[in-house]
Amino acid sequence: MTNTTEYGALVLRLALGTMYLAHGLLKIFVFTLPGTAAFFSAQGFPAWTAYVVVAAELLAGIALLIGFQVRLVSLAGLPVLFGALAVHLPNGWVFSAANGGWEYPAFLIVASIVQALIGAGAYAVNWPLSRARLAHA
Repeated sequence: MTNTTEYGALVLRLALGTMYLAHGLLKIFVFTLPGTAAFFSAQGFPAWTAYVVVAAELLAGIALLIGFQVRLVSLAGLPVLFGALAVHLPNGWVFSAANGGWEYPAFLIVASIVQALIGAGAYAVNWPLSRARLAHA
């Protein structure tokens, strides 16, 4: 990777990590876990999946922010994003639609796939190791 590619991957990774962390914390501190479980149930998902999603969002956010197993974490987060896409699909395209549109989850799916393809980038916990591997490739 070139330096600019490494830093581009870093910016994307930090943005995705912040998004996951913010959405997980939103479900805890604003909607509350029982409220989130009730919302999931109203959307046709088992209520217990809300707790799994919150844990996944928090762990994915932290992992992405520090740059741990970024390719794997980016792909592992896709089911959560596809679930969000399914919930928002009936609302229409734009975020200003009632209950939010589907373009944001769709964009996050694409961004996660791109992150998985390009890797962690600069300043990941494994960055010095990955740079050394690239230099020998």
